[in-house]
Amino acid sequence: MARFDNYGDMVPLILPLDDSRADLAAAGGKGASLARLKQAGLPVPDGFHLTTRAYRERSMESLLEAFRALGGPVAVRSSATAEDLPGLSFAGQHDTVLDVTEDGLFDAVLRCWDSLRSSRAVAYRARNNVHDAEMAVVVQRMVPADVSGVLFTADPLTGRPQPVINAVRGLGEALVSGEADAADLLGERQKAELIALGERIEALYGTPMDVEWALAGGEFHILQARPITSLRVEWNDTLDGDYLWSNGNVGEAIPEVMTPLTWSLVRVLSSMRIGPHRISGNIGGRFYLNISTYTAIGTAIGKADEMLRSGEETFGRIPDGVTVPPLPMSRSAIIGAVLRSAGGPLKQQFLYRTRLPRLVRDNPGRCDRAHEKIAACTTPQALLELWRSDLDQLLRFVCPILDAGARMIAGGPATFRRELGALVGEEDAATLLTGFHDGAGLASVGPVVGLAKLRSGEIDRDTFAQAWGHRCASEFEVSAPRPAEDPEWISRQLETLADPEALLARQARLRAEAWERLVARHPGKVSKIRKQLDRIGAGARAREQARSEMVRAFWVMRTFVLRAGELTSTGDDLFFLPIDDVLRVLGGEAVLLDRVHAQRKAYERYRALPPYPAVIRGRFDPESWAASANRRADLYDATTDVPMPSDVTGFPSSAGVVEGVARVLARVEDGDSLQQGEILVTTVTNIGWTPLFTRAAAVVTDVGAPLSHAAIVARELGIPAVVGCGNATTRIASGDVIKVDGARGTVKRVQ
Repeated sequence: MARFDNYGDMVPLILPLDDSRADLAAAGGKGASLARLKQAGLPVPDGFHLTTRAYRERSMESLLEAFRALGGPVAVRSSATAEDLPGLSFAGQHDTVLDVTEDGLFDAVLRCWDSLRSSRAVAYRARNNVHDAEMAVVVQRMVPADVSGVLFTADPLTGRPQPVINAVRGLGEALVSGEADAADLLGERQKAELIALGERIEALYGTPMDVEWALAGGEFHILQARPITSLRVEWNDTLDGDYLWSNGNVGEAIPEVMTPLTWSLVRVLSSMRIGPHRISGNIGGRFYLNISTYTAIGTAIGKADEMLRSGEETFGRIPDGVTVPPLPMSRSAIIGAVLRSAGGPLKQQFLYRTRLPRLVRDNPGRCDRAHEKIAACTTPQALLELWRSDLDQLLRFVCPILDAGARMIAGGPATFRRELGALVGEEDAATLLTGFHDGAGLASVGPVVGLAKLRSGEIDRDTFAQAWGHRCASEFEVSAPRPAEDPEWISRQLETLADPEALLARQARLRAEAWERLVARHPGKVSKIRKQLDRIGAGARAREQARSEMVRAFWVMRTFVLRAGELTSTGDDLFFLPIDDVLRVLGGEAVLLDRVHAQRKAYERYRALPPYPAVIRGRFDPESWAASANRRADLYDATTDVPMPSDVTGFPSSAGVVEGVARVLARVEDGDSLQQGEILVTTVTNIGWTPLFTRAAAVVTDVGAPLSHAAIVARELGIPAVVGCGNATTRIASGDVIKVDGARGTVKRVQ
C-alpha cells in the first residue's frame, strides 16, 4: 500500500534535504534529523533523500538527475526508520559509502538498502524488540574535511553538562570506527565556535546530543546529530562543592527517589541560595538540606554553634567527629548574600502569618474545583491555559505559604521541653507535651482516627477519602497514586489497624495524671505552663494542617500531569520532565520528550539503590557507596574516617521503656509482617506508616528529629520512640530482642 503524507499526496521517491515532508517514516531517523537541522539554518551539507517509498518499490527513478543537480562526489548514507532515536542509535549497524561518483551511485544505494538485512542489523533489532523497519538513503555532497570528529554536548560518562570534543585529521570515519585515536587539533576559537553550534543543536532537540562534524576551509559542517542514547544522567549536587548534607527531616516528607517532575516542584519551595550555594540539593534523586549554608549564616553573626544546636529540631543530629565545612565566602559576602536573598523568605513568612489560616480553610474547596477543571479540559491548549490562569498560582503562591506554615515552630518547644523536664521529670514532661490531637485534631493522627471511625460505621468511605484520601507514604511524589485513587487502599489499611482510640484514651489518662502531679507540686506555675502548652499545641496543629493542605495541592499537580499525558498521548513520560518542560510539551514542543529516556534510566538506576546515609559530607557517589561492603546508613564523610558508634542512640522522642522483638521493615508495603506488640525499626516513617503504629510496641528510625512524623504520632499515641538513630537498621535485625527507652533516646539489644 502506498504511503500518503498529511496533504493526501503520495510521498515522492526523492525529497530535498530540508523538505518538511522528510519525517521519520519517509526519510528515516538520520534523514529526518538532517532535515530538521537544515531547516533550523545549521551548516549541513546540501543533499537529498531517497525515501522509504523507493526502498519499498525498489525504484531509483530520477536518482541520477538529482545527483547531477547536486554535483559529486557524494556521501551515500543509510537512514533506517528505527535509527537515531532517543532510545536506539543503530550506530554502525547500517552502511555508509563515501566519495561516491556517478559510476558507483546505484551500487552505493543498493549497499545501503541491503545493510538493513545484514546479520548485525537484524540481531540488533531483535535485541531491542524492533520488529518493523524500512530504509531511506541520504545523499549529500562530500565535505573535504581537514579535521573532523564528534562533539558530545554533555559528558556521556557522567551526564554533567560539559561538552566533550573528539577530533582527528581528515575524515571522521576513522574515529567513529575506532581506527584512529582522538587528538587535540582545534584551536580555542574553533572549539568555542563548535561548542556554540552544539548548544544550538541541543536547544533544538531539547536533549544532550551526539554531533558528527567536519571542518573544511575554516568552516564547520554538521554531518549528523542524534540524542546521546548512552547518556548517563547524574543527579548529584555533592559534585558542586564540599558541603555537609542532611535529610534528617526532609527525608521523612520525601523518603523515596524523586522523579524530575517532583524535584522541579520541590525546588519552587526551596530555591533560596547563599550566593551560588543552594540551601537544598538533589543527591541521587533524594532530597537533602545543605547544612553548610545554614551554619554560614550563624558564622556571619558569630552564633554558628547555637544555630547548629537549634537546627537539630529541623535537620537532625550531626554525628560526633563530623565537621561542617564552611562556605568559601567571606563574612561580608555571606551577610550581603543573605540580605539580597532574604526578601523572598521574609515575604513568605509575612504572608503565612497573615494569610495561612484562610488558605488552609479554603484549600480543600480550591483543590476540588481544580480537579474538576482539569478533567474538563479536552485539548492541550485548554489545559495550558488553566495552568496559567489558576494552577500556576497554586504552585508558586499558595504552596510556598503552606510550606512556611508546615515548617513553623511555635512557642519554643525545645527550650520549654527542657525547662518542663527539669521541673517535673522527663517522662511527665514528654506526656504533658501530647494531646495536641484533642479538639481541633492533629493532621498526622487524623488518618488512623478516620480509619477507626470508618470501621465502626461513624463515617463512610467517601467521607474518609474526602478528608484523608490525599495522604500516603509517598505523598509528595507526584507520580505516586493517592489512596483516593485506589479502591483497595482503605481495605488494606483496615487490615493492619489496631485500636488507635484506645491508645489515645490511655495517653489522655496518663496526661491527666501527670497534670495532677504538676498542679500539686507547682501550683504557682500552672497558669503559665498551661498557656505555653496551649500555644505549642496550636502551633503543632497549624503546622500539621498546613502540611496536609500542601500535600492536597501536590495531588492537584499530579492530576494535571496525568491529564497532560492523556491529552498529548505521552502517558507517564511527563513525570520525567520538569514542570516547565511539561508546559512546553503542552504548547507543542514535543521534541522535549527526547529527554525522557535518559531521565527515566537515571530514575530507575537510583531507585534500585538502598536509602543513602542521613548525613553526607563531600563528593558522594550513590552507586559506589551501595556497592561497598562497609557502607554506613548513618554517615558518609569523604574527608575523614569517623568511627561507627557501637550503640544505637537517637532523639528521645516519646517517653516510655519497652522490651520486645524487633521487626525491621524496608518499605511500608511490608507492614503486614509486623505483629502486634513488636517493635517497628525502619529507615524513616511518615503518615503512610501511621496505621502500623497502632500495632507497634515502640518505634525506632534511622532518620528523624523531634518534630518528625514518628516522634509526633508516637507521642500522641503514647508509644515509646527513638528517632534519628542513623544506624538502627544496620545494628538491629528482625527477631532481635531489644529495649527501647524513649525518654533517654537509647536502644539496646537484650538478646
